[in-house]
Amino acid sequence: MLPTTLTEPAHAAAERLVARGESIAVAESAAGGLISAALVAVPGCSAFYRGGLVVYTLDGARAQFAGAPRPADLRGATEPFAAWLATTVAASLGTTWGIGETGASGPTGNPYGDPPGHSWAAVSGPNGVTARNLRTGSDDRAANMEAFAAAALTLLVEALTRD
Repeated sequence: MLPTTLTEPAHAAAERLVARGESIAVAESAAGGLISAALVAVPGCSAFYRGGLVVYTLDGARAQFAGAPRPADLRGATEPFAAWLATTVAASLGTTWGIGETGASGPTGNPYGDPPGHSWAAVSGPNGVTARNLRTGSDDRAANMEAFAAAALTLLVEALTRD
């Protein structure tokens, strides 16, 4: 069972996406698939959800991500990288909206020196990209994964409300 911190914003986003006839794709890292899981848990998700990727390592999935090589000067766990994930997954899957998420869930930080509990989420849509940083101050991996997914879904709802 997914927590309401994920299901409530997923349902709110789904309602708006369906009403607008729009679609979404997800590329997530430190959230580990929870963003997609929350969206797929919404009954009728095939009306708006096109697909998602868990792109966890630079030398693995990210390097081959949807046939779009990562720009050499773009490092993970940053706002520009989250924005690149969001725009690339949306373009690759032909969706109106894209979510990109990247960070360090814990219990330790990442190779770039970012602390555990650090995440960037970005949402791309018809009016550009919006991004947000989250720092939980915690090294609790599972709690951080949930917090990262909830923050990304909330950012999506905000973008859908604004646009």
